[in-house]
Amino acid sequence: VASLYLDQVVQSLSAAGYTVVSYIFPHGEDSKSAETLFRVYDFLIKEQLTRSDFIVALGGGVTGDLAGFVAASYMRGIDFVQIPTTLLAAVDSSVGGKTAVDLDEGKNLVGAFYQPRLVLCDPDTLATLPPEQFRAGMAEVIKYGMIGDEVFLNSLLARPAAEHLEEVIAACVAMKRDVVSRDEFEQGERRLLNFGHTVGHAVERCRGFALSHGEAVAIGMAVLSRAAVDKGYCGEETLTRLLQALQQYDLPMETDCTVEELSAAALADKKRSGDKLRLVVPERVGRCRIETIAADSFHEWLKAGGVQ
Repeated sequence: VASLYLDQVVQSLSAAGYTVVSYIFPHGEDSKSAETLFRVYDFLIKEQLTRSDFIVALGGGVTGDLAGFVAASYMRGIDFVQIPTTLLAAVDSSVGGKTAVDLDEGKNLVGAFYQPRLVLCDPDTLATLPPEQFRAGMAEVIKYGMIGDEVFLNSLLARPAAEHLEEVIAACVAMKRDVVSRDEFEQGERRLLNFGHTVGHAVERCRGFALSHGEAVAIGMAVLSRAAVDKGYCGEETLTRLLQALQQYDLPMETDCTVEELSAAALADKKRSGDKLRLVVPERVGRCRIETIAADSFHEWLKAGGVQ
């Protein structure tokens, strides 16, 4: 991303009167680590940034999560701005104030709720996305239709998202904005935004993050929806519509991870509370519910969802 857009952003900020310094790190989930975090701290101290300065996160979800947590914690909090350059970051991770880094034991285990002062989504930056990254973002887009807007999901099935991308991004951001404004710290309704994520995070970890976050979330939505049908939470037509959307955007719907692998990974996730685990389960297209289950029964849900 730096080779594509950094010069333009630096020139724009410099022309507005700001002094700009830049820190570049390798792309990918491996960089969302404590090691990178402390290297960034060292850089900020060396460059003498203070509370009157601010951080700009230019990149995808990894960049936004890491830079946001740096901003939340450096000198007990300085301002930051999100400029997402992937579809997934534009529609989801840049909005809402979740910031974090990963630990060896799981994703996003150290972080903070910390709102950016500004999120600037420029759809033109998505023109340089590799096809697989665009597909990954579509998993989160489909999620919004499943949890809150059947008409929106229908629009994704009727017309390729790439043909009305600005409207798609705006609709997703509006949905997330409204949910976060009612439940900023994820005590209730905001948990619905985690549809597919409990299984998805486990898939990511089991596969050493070889799958993208979006691909893993797509698998997670499919697994939980199959289980929801099996357990009577929703009808077959709900599963059919989800799978149709995932297939249309060339997203995976199954995993070769085992029940044992996914159970162990999920039970290390932050969504676990004591001996309970919260799952987001579809009732119909456009409506999901939060179901709290015994953690030791999660393997039954995975089996019902088609995991071997």
